[in-house]
Amino acid sequence: MERICNLVRNRTSQAVFVMAGPGIGKSSLTEAISERLAGELNILQIHGSSALAAVPFGVLTPYTADLTAEESVSPVAVLRSMWTYFEKLKAGNGNSVLLVVDDAHYLDEASAGVLADLISAGWASVVAAARQRPGLPQPLDQLWYDGLAERIDLRPLTREQIEEVLEHLLDGTVPGATIDAAWTASGGNPRLLDALLHDAAEAGILSKRNGIWMLLGSLPADGARLTAVVSKDHIRRRPEEQEALKLVALSGPVGRKVIEDICGAPVVRSLLDQQMIVETSGVPAELSLWNRLFAHAIRNTISVSRSLQLQEKIRAHQNGTVLRGEGKLRSVEWALECGLRVADADLLEAAREALVRFRNDSARSIAARVQDPDLAPLARAVQARALYNEGAYADAAALLDGCWLELAGHGEGPAVLLLLVSAHQAAGHQLAAVAEDVLEQAGRPADGGLLWQEEILRLLKAGAGVDHRTVAAVVEGIRNHPAPEGAAGQPATAVGEALLAHALTAVGRPADGLDAALLAASELAPLEGSLFFFPEFALGRLVISYLAMGEWESAERELNSYAAGHAVGAATFDGSLQLLRGYSMLRQGRMERAYQLLLPAVEALRLNDPLQLFRFGSSLGFYAAARLGDAAQAKRLEQDYKDAVTGGPAHDLLAGAYAAAAAEYLSRDGKGLASLHTMMTAAEASGRAGQLLELLAVCWDLGDPSVIPMVQDIARNVQGRWAEAMLELSTAWEAADGEALMQTAASLEQSGFVNLAREAYARASSVLDQAGEKRRSRQAVAQREKCDHELGERFREGRFIAAAPAVHLTRREQDIVELAVQGLTDREIAQRLMVSVRTVEGHLYRTYVKLGVRSRDELESALPK
Repeated sequence: MERICNLVRNRTSQAVFVMAGPGIGKSSLTEAISERLAGELNILQIHGSSALAAVPFGVLTPYTADLTAEESVSPVAVLRSMWTYFEKLKAGNGNSVLLVVDDAHYLDEASAGVLADLISAGWASVVAAARQRPGLPQPLDQLWYDGLAERIDLRPLTREQIEEVLEHLLDGTVPGATIDAAWTASGGNPRLLDALLHDAAEAGILSKRNGIWMLLGSLPADGARLTAVVSKDHIRRRPEEQEALKLVALSGPVGRKVIEDICGAPVVRSLLDQQMIVETSGVPAELSLWNRLFAHAIRNTISVSRSLQLQEKIRAHQNGTVLRGEGKLRSVEWALECGLRVADADLLEAAREALVRFRNDSARSIAARVQDPDLAPLARAVQARALYNEGAYADAAALLDGCWLELAGHGEGPAVLLLLVSAHQAAGHQLAAVAEDVLEQAGRPADGGLLWQEEILRLLKAGAGVDHRTVAAVVEGIRNHPAPEGAAGQPATAVGEALLAHALTAVGRPADGLDAALLAASELAPLEGSLFFFPEFALGRLVISYLAMGEWESAERELNSYAAGHAVGAATFDGSLQLLRGYSMLRQGRMERAYQLLLPAVEALRLNDPLQLFRFGSSLGFYAAARLGDAAQAKRLEQDYKDAVTGGPAHDLLAGAYAAAAAEYLSRDGKGLASLHTMMTAAEASGRAGQLLELLAVCWDLGDPSVIPMVQDIARNVQGRWAEAMLELSTAWEAADGEALMQTAASLEQSGFVNLAREAYARASSVLDQAGEKRRSRQAVAQREKCDHELGERFREGRFIAAAPAVHLTRREQDIVELAVQGLTDREIAQRLMVSVRTVEGHLYRTYVKLGVRSRDELESALPK
């Protein structure tokens, strides 16, 4: 805006044309410009109108009131009249005239010609706002081609700009999922964005939970603000355009020829030019409204009787066209909205289409109408999956209990069984009990053979117990047996390979686990659209394998690839994806970035936890909060961890390790460290070398160098670059050779293990300082701080205990440290120095950070000599 005001003030350009699509904000911009320049210029406003588009000089009537009927159609007379009007204004205050024209694309050619003459003669400046399509009338457009006008194109808001808007409007953290939903729903249109945010807040859908702005459901299409925006847009349109928009909103995607036959090709072209409707490039070409929520809002304004009339028009011109995909779904929805009868087979097809698009409300309501006894079990399973997507796990389990057995011979049988087990586990039921009930209901075949359900349940049990040998054996057996008749792809094989990947990774074979995860991924294509979430199930195991190997970029690539191809499932699975991203950052030592991701992830998982990761996520959030000194959040997340339903043995070991470490960071009483040592020696950990190495790293992180020999022993037998890096660091650490540590640090940094490099530099600085190599020690400090900067750390806090030479302590810090080294408690120090206990604690904490220590016991040896 400031740029336009300066152009007008300085008369750098006699005219400025602001071009933008509907709702992008050009009208608001011209209003703001008028307000800003009101005291400097004589502002005259002109509003283009579709009703006056065919009336010569119609919009200029307020300035030509003194003309006779004959003169009012003469361009010369109109121009002279306006010049006289301007001169009277200037005589009053001496200010120049600025014409502000809104909706200039509606100007008739005659009015546009007069404005062009005014600009060319320098009688007035003009700021004109118009849509990019159909654009400005030719006389004004010509001025831009001739260099006499400046053109500024306003674009829809980008995701980054919407993020800035939300962060400005909302007090608190706005997670990526909320930003993405607002961006997708509004299409970057500021007017729609404003309406949607107000309506969502009013309905309680946009809600602040623990400082995080969460969407508790889909953005509303029936809110007062959005309805007002749609109504205002509709009123300004010609009747034939309103009719076409209603037809497309009700039936879209719909064949372009159908709408052209009903409304005329010129109307369709006009709406395409205005970007109110969009056209697919398929055969035949189909039309949809530019925004799904806008379409929904238009449908809300149409009565049932009128909707029925429009439906008859559409059907009369579709000539028996067989609808598929979204067109089929919309056709069924429309029929039900009008109270029409729909065949059960069509209902089920539409419900499944809605499920694929994660339109859960629609999937449930349509599937609930299926009455055919042969189709009803699958319809109930569809409803159950929609409920599962919404986080209603107990309700989903109850529905599946009543239909899974009837679907045992159906192609979706394995998927339904997997969904049944997942729903019961998410509702807090133990796998063993669920498996027992399933097998009891299934019964034993007459020939005494093995049930396919039994194979899947055995697979799930072995996977939960991280028993890779049993998982591998069951997977091999499944591969030797064909899938149930009618099944799309090999569902049990895909799940089995994914579980095998996780188990192999846990026992220290992530490279082998990655192979299994990639095999699982190769089975996914035929399973897309199934009632079980196969792609997400496999993705989690694939990412975990990459992270265990230290392949950070590969893990991020897989997450980004999934997000790009599965945007419709964001509301269901975004918490799980953000947790995996946060876990990746945590493994890399990027603690603050991990915290930024983990806090919103935990809140999202609190609402919806399809992969049962809430307990693991809350432990990671607890750990990150404690590491960064956010005690309030850490305490809250600790309670979340304790209250959470167990995530299964596959995640419990690591969840327990991170929670114990977090508790130690908070209390520093040695109990958390003792818990970690107990976990290390437990039988569960001894059989999982991969998870044990991660547990040891967490323990070493707390400042316990006694684990270094164990790190070396375990790392030698664990696959992957991360284990190699841990072995390299632990070996150099124990050798305590300053130059060797510097070389190790450089090598680790080059390999992408910046957090480990940071600790090698810290250790090198201490060793070199003790050896009298002051200059080299300072170089190590500088390299360590460079790593801190790259990791984004705010605190000079390392993974391991390492002294930081050449630090400066204030006089007060020196006094407090001296008394602490003598053994005085915080309260005794406070009494001696006549300060508060809180002051003593604060100074000690800052001293720990400066010296790179974590307790009083390390203070004396770490003090500068």
